[in-house]
Amino acid sequence: MDPIQLNYGNLISPRITLGVSSEDLDGVIGERFKEVMAAVDARRSAGDFGFFELPSSPANSKHVITLADGFRQHFSDVVVLGIGGSGLGARTLRDALLGPDWNNRSGEERDHYPRLHVLDNPDPDTLGALFSRMDPRKTLFNVISKSGKTVETLAQYLVARDWVASSVGEENALRHFIFTTDPNCGPLRHIAETEGVLTLPFPENVSGRFSILSAAGLFPVALCGVDIEALLRGAALMDDRCRTDKLKENPGGILASLLYEAHIKHGQKIHVLMPYADRLSSTSEWFQQLWAESLGKHHLMDGEEKATGPTPLVALGARDQHSLLQLFMEGPRDKVVLFVKVEDHGSEVAIPDRHQDLKEELPYLGGHTMGQLLAAEWRATAEALRRAGCPNATIHLPAVRADTMGQLLMMLEVTTVIAAELYGVDPLGQPGVELGKRLTYDLMSQKGSGKPDIDESDLQWLI
Repeated sequence: MDPIQLNYGNLISPRITLGVSSEDLDGVIGERFKEVMAAVDARRSAGDFGFFELPSSPANSKHVITLADGFRQHFSDVVVLGIGGSGLGARTLRDALLGPDWNNRSGEERDHYPRLHVLDNPDPDTLGALFSRMDPRKTLFNVISKSGKTVETLAQYLVARDWVASSVGEENALRHFIFTTDPNCGPLRHIAETEGVLTLPFPENVSGRFSILSAAGLFPVALCGVDIEALLRGAALMDDRCRTDKLKENPGGILASLLYEAHIKHGQKIHVLMPYADRLSSTSEWFQQLWAESLGKHHLMDGEEKATGPTPLVALGARDQHSLLQLFMEGPRDKVVLFVKVEDHGSEVAIPDRHQDLKEELPYLGGHTMGQLLAAEWRATAEALRRAGCPNATIHLPAVRADTMGQLLMMLEVTTVIAAELYGVDPLGQPGVELGKRLTYDLMSQKGSGKPDIDESDLQWLI
């Protein structure tokens, strides 16, 4: 198995003006890292970080594979109903391992595996348009919610259930749903047990944004033929690499430490994930939730409550060289850019040698490939940012495959929990989003005092 690699030279001084010195990595930062890893290992041993257990859990993969084998031949479309990590996992794996154009391919081009849709936003236009293109008799819905009471997901489920039942009848409709939810409680669990809907367990010690290697992320893509065992083998390899407390030998540890130092010491609080591959665009969105929801927290410092957390930003190379790069080059020095470079795109597309009369504008492209162009764009952008004083690093993927994606996803998850320890916050839970959930519930149910406690004085400013 080819390991992915992290090149962090452009985060180190003197290559970058506002960088971390190699002496500090060997000294005070490296020594602190030993304490940080001890704290992470203690929580891991206590069972708090359940995502570490997923790659080596036979039940995690075997149950998923068995169910996927039994379902896939009966359906032409699979729809994931889930929000946040419950939807981003399937979208990330689909786009990376099947390709963002999967649903546009013919049945023959997909080897007759089903199309895979992810409805992670309760937009009636999107939902209605998708339903109008599918046959309810050939559609399977994977409803994903750890708590089983996520309001957006429940609303989508109710609409989908009615849509399917109106075509195949109430009794037959049950065969078109599978729930991924808490194994013991919640509304979805109650419906499953009382009506006989098949379920997959959402591990109790795995939060939504860390669930991509659980049934929540694996089952939808297993239905489409993805080798999830290779995915988990890659994750296990990265887990092994990230177990050491020797900082320079730990990919997740060195990345977390350097991003933390860039933020705290140099004010570089905006962390950009910029893959140079369309297949990895959704990976940036997945990381955005992981980084923001895990690290954007209140915490106690010197007896006072402080707010902390870097801000993740999604970008895509080379597209965003023509938009965001201007800001990175000449805007505030508050950013770190993390590139993802794919070494082998599988099939290179040759650039034809035409229009020789345009001696300066076109002939230099002929004889090269699109992959070489993309690689040159990455190299040039990384160097331009370095010269401008914008720190950056690059994750090198040998290719976008199941095993390399497993490595990448596990590395970013490990980076997150190590960074949380450095920031002094708990990466689990999301107390900052709970108020919005409660107010949404109040608005929809009109319970409690009879009128939700919402300040609507802003309405006077309508024009």
